Amino acid sequence: MEFSKIHGLGNDFILVDDRQEKLDDYPQLARDICHRHFGVGADGLILVLPSQVADFKMRIFNSDGSEAEMCGNGIRCFAKFVYERGMTTKTRITVETLAGVMVPQCQVENGRVTMVTVDMGEPRLAAKNIPLVEGGDDPVIDQPLEAAGQIFRITTVSMGNPHCIIPVDDVEGIRLEDVGPQIEKHSLFPKKTNVEFVQFLSPTRAKVRVWERGAGITLACGTGACATAVAGYLLGKTKRRLTVSLPGGDLTIEWADNNHLYMTGPATEVFRGLYLDRRV
Repeated sequence: MEFSKIHGLGNDFILVDDRQEKLDDYPQLARDICHRHFGVGADGLILVLPSQVADFKMRIFNSDGSEAEMCGNGIRCFAKFVYERGMTTKTRITVETLAGVMVPQCQVENGRVTMVTVDMGEPRLAAKNIPLVEGGDDPVIDQPLEAAGQIFRITTVSMGNPHCIIPVDDVEGIRLEDVGPQIEKHSLFPKKTNVEFVQFLSPTRAKVRVWERGAGITLACGTGACATAVAGYLLGKTKRRLTVSLPGGDLTIEWADNNHLYMTGPATEVFRGLYLDRRV
């Protein structure tokens, strides 16, 4: 099986063209190939599939085998993969995901995709759409949550996948490996949640550390950066255009007047290879 390893700010993925539907048991394949000691090593497996409603369909499986609705860094890697592998000549493509149709726009220099801007669609704020247990139509903004023996002030946003944003004074002081999984699996979130601890540095910049649902600590999260921008504006801490600094680098997020989030950032290919499936 041929693959490419591509990362978006250190959030890394194995990408495979499976438009001929030759593979099966995607969850187990993801667990095997993403293992950092016995496999290639990655945060997730991304598959290129045919679509009846868009140019391509993207499915993404976390390193634990669970399927995610969407991934902001992943879709930038996806756009680079399909363009540079000659699957399309268009620099603006439509991609079907479990969170709806996304629209990446590639910036190309000398035949290589250097940056990708993605129309991430509209944020979903109603508690029932995150979803939260017994959630209604009202948003959850600056509400208390007890977890890991502490009280956190949370704001929840869905970008097609759930996010719990928690402002803190010192993001580096958070023991992410301890509190992250407890919030991810908190009973408030029936489908679990991604967790972003955020230090708002100015009205135009925020520093974020992420615990991703199904993957753990990652160096970047595109949907999480979008959710952070929404939460920052709703909390009165930021403007509608925000630079989000993650451990792997910066993303630019704009919450436009049409209510869509636009995310701009890089995608970098690390290497290509041939994976030998040990199950056969």
